[in-house]
Amino acid sequence: MKFYPEKCSIKDQRMKPFIDPDEIWGHLNEEKPSKERVREVIAKSLSKERLTLAETAVLINADDPELIEEILQGARMLKDKVYGNRIVLFAPLYVGNKCSNNCKYCGFRSSNKDAVRKTLDKQELIAEVEALEDNGQKRLILVYGEHREYDAQYIADTVRTVYSVKKGNGEIRRVNINAAPLEIEDFRIVKDSGIGTYQVFQETYHPEVYKDYHLGGKKADYEYRLTSLDRAQEAGIDDVGIGALFGLYDWRFEVMGLVRHTNHFEACYNVGPHTISFPRIQDASMLSFGDKYIVSDKDFVRLVAILRLAVPYTGMILTARENQYVRREVMKFGVSQIDGGTKLELGSYHESQNEQQNLNREQFMINDNRSLAEIIDELLEDGYMPSFCTACYRLGRTGEHFMEFSVPGFIKRYCSPNAMLTLAEYIMDYATPETAKKGWEVIEKNIQDLKEFKRIDEVRNRIERIRQGERDLYF
Repeated sequence: MKFYPEKCSIKDQRMKPFIDPDEIWGHLNEEKPSKERVREVIAKSLSKERLTLAETAVLINADDPELIEEILQGARMLKDKVYGNRIVLFAPLYVGNKCSNNCKYCGFRSSNKDAVRKTLDKQELIAEVEALEDNGQKRLILVYGEHREYDAQYIADTVRTVYSVKKGNGEIRRVNINAAPLEIEDFRIVKDSGIGTYQVFQETYHPEVYKDYHLGGKKADYEYRLTSLDRAQEAGIDDVGIGALFGLYDWRFEVMGLVRHTNHFEACYNVGPHTISFPRIQDASMLSFGDKYIVSDKDFVRLVAILRLAVPYTGMILTARENQYVRREVMKFGVSQIDGGTKLELGSYHESQNEQQNLNREQFMINDNRSLAEIIDELLEDGYMPSFCTACYRLGRTGEHFMEFSVPGFIKRYCSPNAMLTLAEYIMDYATPETAKKGWEVIEKNIQDLKEFKRIDEVRNRIERIRQGERDLYF
């Protein structure tokens, strides 16, 4: 991986803190922008250029209903330009919920004495993966509490176990990680196990507010967490995922923090984060800190659209924290990945325990309890193309290389055919007859739309090979 230290500004030094609250609030406290200025910023984004902090603030400060609608439509157009109608699907798999941190907003917090602590043993982990494969999952994110037992070697071992599980035509082709920040040498250990993206969420980007929520454990160190994915980059992990937990502080500040984090990576490592997540706290009655910053549905849609415009080539993940109706609406304005068939209780995939959620064994409440099959059926009904594609990761199109492919529009040209191939696999192996009918119709329509792809005959050929029993074909 190449580094470009000469591109780091004074503020953007590798592995150095880069958030300045005064800078962020300085932009947010500017006067309301003119309509012309807002439209200039939207136009820049539609030319697929990443926005600056100042430009992102222009969109945030544009509170006129007419301009908000233009921002939403701009985000919708940009998503179509960059990603087409694909929605990538994955499932979270909780491996262990022991945790040394004491975060006010989390069910895993160390002070929660009612929490039932559990770590899956190897056979339980295998059983979970087999159950997920039985449903058609191909992409997982393994989630670990932040505890000394879940060190780099343990994470690497569980990753290798997951990759080793094959059941029928089922297999996991990409394993992402959501776990504690690591040191550089530990990130290298995890990288060698063949992971995809390593996620570390900052939760809130405001340093003083951060201290109020994090009352103990290593996570209480704001700067150590903020620079965690710099260490991952130094270790050679060039696919990293960032996120903020909306509801802890002013959503406008958190959007700016995410954009600042993105710009930092591009300044120092010549590549932005692979994904941005924006989970939202909703049930204020369960929290010990009130609902001052709870984000409304209307503002949630708005902030997703602004993020899409600010970071055109970054994947955006919408989780099952949101109910199916919100997810269906928000997806239009920039989301590229969602989870499906999500269960949070440890061991619940193979035991089917999650029909009645147990808050003493879960990190938070989920609000979309539908099965993967139900979600795929709705996506097809809405004209989306569900995708389990992992081709870029397996062909080395990550980090800088991913940007080389994505910026000229290769995402749409390569990912759309690959999405069709993974959807064809799902149809053949897991779909009901009704879903299969919808799926083949969506595939045929999208083949017709592949005007820029010169190998349409080869796409049809590979789909036919999948019908005849071959698997794991990709461009």
